[in-house]
Amino acid sequence: MLPERLTLKPIARFQGTLELPGSKSLSNRLLLLSALAEGETEVTRVLDSEDTAVMLTALRALGVGVRGEPGPRRSVWITGKGGPLDATTPLPLALGNAGTAMRPLTAVLAAGRGAFTLSGVPRMHERPIGDLLEGLRQLGGHVRCLERDGYPPLAIDARGLRGGTARISGATSSQFLSALLMAAPLATSPVTLEITDRLVSEPYVEMTLTLMARFGVRVERPAPLRFQIEAPQPYRSPGRVLVEGDASSASYFLAGAAITGGKVRVEGCGSDSLQGDARFAHVLARMGARVRFEPAAIEVEGQGSLAGIDADLTAMPDAAMTLAVAALFASGPTTVRGVGNWRVKETDRMAAVAAELGKLGARTDVGPDALTVHPPPRIRSASIATYDDHRMAMAFSLAACGGSPVVIENPACVAKTFPEYFEELAHLTVPAS
Repeated sequence: MLPERLTLKPIARFQGTLELPGSKSLSNRLLLLSALAEGETEVTRVLDSEDTAVMLTALRALGVGVRGEPGPRRSVWITGKGGPLDATTPLPLALGNAGTAMRPLTAVLAAGRGAFTLSGVPRMHERPIGDLLEGLRQLGGHVRCLERDGYPPLAIDARGLRGGTARISGATSSQFLSALLMAAPLATSPVTLEITDRLVSEPYVEMTLTLMARFGVRVERPAPLRFQIEAPQPYRSPGRVLVEGDASSASYFLAGAAITGGKVRVEGCGSDSLQGDARFAHVLARMGARVRFEPAAIEVEGQGSLAGIDADLTAMPDAAMTLAVAALFASGPTTVRGVGNWRVKETDRMAAVAAELGKLGARTDVGPDALTVHPPPRIRSASIATYDDHRMAMAFSLAACGGSPVVIENPACVAKTFPEYFEELAHLTVPAS
């Protein structure tokens, strides 16, 4: 049990090997695709966290057969419905602050039959979903916003999706496109999806396409922002699928090694990873760290100093938070670009990161799509507000490498994706004497 306020003593060095917990994004996608597929699927190494618990609870409520338990050496067996998810009576689903449950379930349930109400915590009701709803309506979906247009909670009057063409923005979240892609094979006629502007976090879309292919669904991509899906098209169980280790979680330990001149190896994702955040190690290499990739592992060794850089992290917005805190330890300013969508995450991360870096003594310049961090001469001791955002707690734990204690408020918020984070942090760090 974590206290309300956790004091992290100064960290001298990151050192050791970490077996990563499963990826949240991969876990929830694989669980949902397994539920839609024909046959039973064994999903191994499902992340054991709040977000995956939300998805599993929703699937059980929808009548999907679920047995087993999530965890690093465990399996969950999903007996698929072999098609859309239906409900014979009105079904309310509480989805917490899990965007990887709210967005895809909205699309998939609209493709089924029944009456569904989807709600979440207050912050989820502040996170926009209008682009996804617009896409569903163009495909024949019936979804209403119950409080504010373009935001949850939602009422879905599911009558199936007729198919056709949907044109939406991809500038806010790639999850909207991923949700439509996963629902498209359930439509009654072929679907074309077009992005009208730009697509953020594109590796997550590539992840979705790769997983759909594992379940036997073909998606044509005649142009970078155009996707064509034959429908109806069945998902078929591949039998057994493995969840990669979470690359976003890896970023904190790899950055810690780079900052402190230590050496950390993470196992569970590497050069073969589907996750964009696995490439974060290349960013650390630009700052001066030594990096080595294996197909399913990454090793970073710090070289005693870090240089400030200008980096576009559009493809890895979660790991971009890690870079913003690592920038405290660089020899010059660091600009993190492509992070405008931080504002619609679990909290307004742009405002939150800038505010907490300021407590530590840094000066920041905030732009529409970028944050520049000017490192302080000395990192101050501070009490870090986490805004009930797991990644704020984990990223700002790195501030303890600055020679002064750091207090993390509400550290238990890491349960969203990495409940054991602070235990692992203690195992892989050497305290300053």
